[in-house]
Amino acid sequence: MSSFKYNNVYIKDYETIAGPKEKEGNLTYPNTSDDYYFGEERIEDAEIKMQNICLTKIIKRNKLNNHIELVVGGDLLNQITITSYNLVNRHIPFLGVYNACATFNESLIILANMINQGSITKGIAITSSHNLNAERQYRFPIEYGSPKKNYTTFTTTGAACALITREPTNIKIESSTIGTVVDYGIKDATNMGAVMAPSAAETLNKHLTELHRSLDYYDIIVTGDLGQLGSKLFLKLIKEQYNYTPKYYLDAASIIYKNEQDTYQGGSGPVVIPLVLFNKILKDSHNKKILLLATGSLHSPLMVNLKKSIPSITHAISIEVIK
Repeated sequence: MSSFKYNNVYIKDYETIAGPKEKEGNLTYPNTSDDYYFGEERIEDAEIKMQNICLTKIIKRNKLNNHIELVVGGDLLNQITITSYNLVNRHIPFLGVYNACATFNESLIILANMINQGSITKGIAITSSHNLNAERQYRFPIEYGSPKKNYTTFTTTGAACALITREPTNIKIESSTIGTVVDYGIKDATNMGAVMAPSAAETLNKHLTELHRSLDYYDIIVTGDLGQLGSKLFLKLIKEQYNYTPKYYLDAASIIYKNEQDTYQGGSGPVVIPLVLFNKILKDSHNKKILLLATGSLHSPLMVNLKKSIPSITHAISIEVIK
C-alpha cells in the first residue's frame, strides 16, 4: 500500500506570490510583481525573495516566531538551491525534497504522515519556480532566442507555502498516494505533457483502487502541469486503461494563463498546483472533495543530452473542505 488516510491533518494557512505573466493571467493573486527580478540584481535572488516573502508572511500571521518544527520543500534550481538559501539562518529544521513539479505534493505527504503519527504538531510546505531560472537550466536562456515547439509549456513564476497542523480547520488533508516512477520511452524534453500523463493516470488508478473509491467520490480532479495537450492524453489514457471519465476535471497549467498570452500549452513548475489550489479551487464552494495529482518530470539536462528517455512521477493529495 502506498496510500494513507489521515485523521488529524489540516491546512491552517497559506500564502502565494506570482510574477508578471501570471498577474496578467486568469487568476487573482494576493501578491504579485511587475518585475521578474523582484527588485534584485539576479534572477536567483528574485526566486529566493519570492519564497522569503511567502514564508515570512506565514510566520508573522500565525505568530510562529521560532516555533516551527519543520519545513519541507524544494524547487527546480540545481540541488534545490532556492529553498536551501531561503532557510539560511532561520534555525528551522529543514527537509529538502525534489520530485520536480510534484514537489509540493511530496512535501505535503511527508508533513501529513509525520503529523498524523504524532511526530510533530505542525510544519510548513514550500516551493517555487521562476521562468528565467528554469528555462535557462532545462531549455535555453531566454536571451538566446531559441524557437519553441508548440507543444512545450511555459515555466510559471511564483512561490507558495502552506502551514500544515493538527489544529482542526475547514481544510482537511484527508488522504494521499505516493506515486511510482513511470517511463514510456519519450525522449523529447519539450513534450512534458506526454511524459507525465502516464504517471498521472497510474497514480489516479492506484489512489482509487487502494482506498476503494469510485471516481465520483471527488467533486473535482486536478492535475498539476500536464498542459492542454498532456491533459487530453491523460483523459484518453484513463478512459482506455481504466474506463474513467471524470465529471469535473481541471488541469492547473491549462488555466493559469489566458490564450492570448502565448504560453504554448500552459504553465509548468512545482508552483503551478498550489497557485491554482489556493487562488481558484478552494475559492469555489462547489469543491468540497478535491483530488490533486501533482505531476513531475524527473529528467535532467545531463540525461537528456545522453539521449535517455524521461521518467515521471505523480503524487496524489485528497483534500476535504468542511463547510
